[in-house]
Amino acid sequence: MSDNHSAQAGWLGTGRMGSVLIRRLLAAGTDVLVYNRTKARAEPLAALGAKIVDHAPDLARAEVVFVMVGTSQDLLDAICGPAGLLAGDQAPRMVIDLSTVSVEASRQARTELAERGTEFLAAPVMGNPRVAAAGRLTFALSGSPEAAAAARPYLDILGAGSSYVGEGELARTVKLCHNLFLGVVIQSLAEVTVLAEKAGVSRQAFLACINNSVLGSTFTRYKTPALVNLDFHATFTSTLLRKDFDLGLAAAREHEVPMPIAAATHQIVQTLIGYGYGDQDFATVIELQACASGLELISENAEVHDGLEPDGRETLPPVPRQGQSRLSADNQNQPRVLGTTN
Repeated sequence: MSDNHSAQAGWLGTGRMGSVLIRRLLAAGTDVLVYNRTKARAEPLAALGAKIVDHAPDLARAEVVFVMVGTSQDLLDAICGPAGLLAGDQAPRMVIDLSTVSVEASRQARTELAERGTEFLAAPVMGNPRVAAAGRLTFALSGSPEAAAAARPYLDILGAGSSYVGEGELARTVKLCHNLFLGVVIQSLAEVTVLAEKAGVSRQAFLACINNSVLGSTFTRYKTPALVNLDFHATFTSTLLRKDFDLGLAAAREHEVPMPIAAATHQIVQTLIGYGYGDQDFATVIELQACASGLELISENAEVHDGLEPDGRETLPPVPRQGQSRLSADNQNQPRVLGTTN
């Protein structure tokens, strides 16, 4: 460790996911310096032991700085901008970026950091804030093998494992492929769930069967409460999913890889946003599917668990929901016009 750096970790970006991960570092006894562009959003972390700094360059005195922001431009602004991490005289030894951004933005950030002698590790996360809170988050890593090895003690605190996929920006492509698959899976799950319900099977019973089968996964289990009880508070919004589909399909064009199923799903997500669901969780695709099928969706108000607790106990209480879905049909034979309300 150099004389110019402390053993503290820095953190830039305290959105839904970032705040959860900062809490995990603090709970493990790590000293954390925190910066967020809107300072008020970071201040609740001070009560847990984080030190809130006024400017992004103030984080540079830490040995390692984590970045978690929303878009490619946000990453470049956070690191290279006039008020960014590198705007001061000091630079951290290593920056670990957990965001989902383009290969081009990641490469530019790496170049700028290298000019200041800072190692850069691309480490996009896979999972949502509830997965993170349960310690089940995973990471794809790319950069130098030495940076990946140095980062692992921190990443082991933050989640359940990391996979080194190679040099440079390869982790960005892995994460985009992951999120393309995520969108395709939720659309497929919505389709078969609506089919089962219209045939007379409750969503709770159908999804319990899927989750207990060879097709069940961490993802299908933690989305089950949302699909059964129509609880669509955002863990990952449709707008963010569209952004990742834009990036993923652009990568597919660059590499001349046809992706017909992903392309169709992209348009379904776009339709969902067009009807005003951009800021809600992407699981609202089930509402679009139900409306197209002439099915009225009503919360089953059932006790279902999300599979994130080690003993499988209920972790999300049922959320009562009055009436029917905004996108559902008035009855099974008369689909209403999408986007209208009762």
